Amino acid sequence: MDAADRVKQNNYIVTKLTKIEEKKDGLLNMEIGGNKIKPKPFSLMCSQFAIILNSGVPIGRTVHLIAEKTTDKPLKKILLSVAEDVEAGRSLAASFEERGGDKLPSTFIETIRAGEESGNLDKSFLSMHEHYDKQIKIRGKIKGALAYPAFVLVIAIAVIVVLMVKVVPVFTQMFNDIGGEMPLPTRMLIGMSEFFIHRYPFIIGIIVLIVAVYKIYGNTEDGRMNFAKIALKLPIFGNINILTGASEFSNTMATMLEAGLPLTRGLSITAKTMSNYYISTETGKLTGKIEEGHELSASMREAGIMPDILIDMVGVGEETGELAGTLDTIAKYYDAELDVATTAAVSKLEPAILVGLAGFAGFIVVAIYMAMFGMYAAM
Repeated sequence: MDAADRVKQNNYIVTKLTKIEEKKDGLLNMEIGGNKIKPKPFSLMCSQFAIILNSGVPIGRTVHLIAEKTTDKPLKKILLSVAEDVEAGRSLAASFEERGGDKLPSTFIETIRAGEESGNLDKSFLSMHEHYDKQIKIRGKIKGALAYPAFVLVIAIAVIVVLMVKVVPVFTQMFNDIGGEMPLPTRMLIGMSEFFIHRYPFIIGIIVLIVAVYKIYGNTEDGRMNFAKIALKLPIFGNINILTGASEFSNTMATMLEAGLPLTRGLSITAKTMSNYYISTETGKLTGKIEEGHELSASMREAGIMPDILIDMVGVGEETGELAGTLDTIAKYYDAELDVATTAAVSKLEPAILVGLAGFAGFIVVAIYMAMFGMYAAM
């Protein structure tokens, strides 16, 4: 449908249709490192385009220069093809769209297309650099904050497995040799240890089954929608997901409007970039409301998918005619709020993991010592 709409909007005349054969994923078609474009080289590419174009270098020469310096293989391949297209007289956005396929984000394609139409291509690339550089920094902060708790959790699981498989059986054998009635905590510990040792295929099977069901159901429409709704209601992390949605909406919409795209087109592209499927779907529905003549803020309030502060600021932007600038301002607010919320969540997660590990270790110590005291009393 996007292709058909673009033909109508630009009054193109279709003279030929060519069937594109689907590429098979085989060893001979794979490049080392895969075909995914990494965020940092992509953001750097946008910055290079902005700088070189601003210095007055022709677009064809600019693409060639950047392609030669790019180290990311999939991106380099795209740039070399785009350079040939541009030198043949094709538009930059159309070439990126065809050569990049699903490897390039729609925000990038549409912003570059708007830059070509307005004659501000260098500013469009600068806008894209700032947009993706901000995303990289936010994701980097979140990953960095979650790295230590994840490490602690892995170590905790490893310690528990070693205790249950290696340490506890030694004491179990000793208790069985001595005989006698063991305390309830000791019997519970021995039972858990034996379950780990003799029923591990069952445990692995259950885990595999849960993951398989999650994957299969998660790929259905109902599954994606339900999981997305649950993600917004989770304790602690639900608030982070809501703030993430608000940040994504504000940043992307501000970028689209500053690039000169119409509100409806900006909303359609923004919806595709949202990480939460429920928020993405509801954001896409706002386009129809706008086309019917409703205001964006009123439509957002009716949908109930965004925080009230964001909706109120959108209303202010609509009243003043500075929606792009208002969204850019509120985006900075939600970026900061997301950073604070993530830090707070991690600060609660770390002690919870440590307390859980300490509690289980304490249970093991109590179970063993109770059995030992019982044996000493019986001697």
